[in-house]
Amino acid sequence: MAERDYYEVLGVSRSATPDQIKSAYRRLAKKFHPDRNPNDKTAESRFKEVQAAYEVLSDPQQRQRYDTFGYTGPRSGEGPQGWRSGPAREHVYTWRNGGGPDIPAENLEDLFQVFAGQGGFGGLGGGGRGGGAADGIFEQFFGGRRGRGGRSGRGGRDRTTEAAEGHQDPGQDIEHPVSLTFEQAVHGTALDLQLTPAGGGVAEAVRVKIPPGVAEGQRVRVRGKGGPSVAGRASGDLYIVCHIRPHAFFRRMGHDIYLELPLTISEAVLGTKVEIPTLEGKSVLTVPPGTPSGSKLRLKGQGVKPPGDKPPGDLYAVIRIVPPKSLTPRQRELYEQLRMVGEDSPRQGLGW
Repeated sequence: MAERDYYEVLGVSRSATPDQIKSAYRRLAKKFHPDRNPNDKTAESRFKEVQAAYEVLSDPQQRQRYDTFGYTGPRSGEGPQGWRSGPAREHVYTWRNGGGPDIPAENLEDLFQVFAGQGGFGGLGGGGRGGGAADGIFEQFFGGRRGRGGRSGRGGRDRTTEAAEGHQDPGQDIEHPVSLTFEQAVHGTALDLQLTPAGGGVAEAVRVKIPPGVAEGQRVRVRGKGGPSVAGRASGDLYIVCHIRPHAFFRRMGHDIYLELPLTISEAVLGTKVEIPTLEGKSVLTVPPGTPSGSKLRLKGQGVKPPGDKPPGDLYAVIRIVPPKSLTPRQRELYEQLRMVGEDSPRQGLGW
């Protein structure tokens, strides 16, 4: 990490109060948080730089040493009370995109409250503790997930601490894929599953309610139906992974539904009324005269209803004009007459 002035990193003056430093840190941490900047190496580097600056400037003793000696300290070796020369320490954490925990950037305010309850950032790495408090706090929030199906420590306690005290890990979480029809995913359903333990044994019947509006790959959690535990600890959770089979004519994008609607040339030119399928049954759609191929006619509120109080999506009929594959002599005669009368060229204004 480049040796930038810590005050410059946080954008505060050297006479800034602790509250001003904390406020600047919160603003920058939210701005550069990896959850808000996925796959952005620059933002990740800035976030770690802001973390390092705040760790020093939020601790009165470390800030005093930094104001006096800067990066290098009074000597080229180790300064007073363990202040080492060289660049500021760089903390490396594992984020969601790399298998880390699901901590949204919007919840950073809660994260700061937890830190405040642990004595604030001022205690991280100071007081001769060698960063032990920092490691414990960050382990709870950034290192709690143990690979696929792992569970973070309960009640602010991580697995290492529990193992050292003789406690057993809780049961592992389990994923179970299910195949849903398009209608089941849209309207919701209940599934009766027979789940056999990973180590063998008697299958257990589990009834799972799939809520309306689930999307491809979405997981539904069933508490306590995962891997068993020992010594009275909680069982893991069961995660139902939803896979949705394609529909014969509906296509879903978000909460909207798309339907391809073929029209004859005369229907597109003169307009018509067409009965089309919807999620709730048949509906009559009015096609206005002169509707071009590729246009979308909307039926408002005929899409997928998302969970909660949000309104449902829409249904779009995508127009596809289909010319006849063969013509009767009379049809050919009429089309020839139409061509002789003349039509506006659809290629006008294209700049060819």
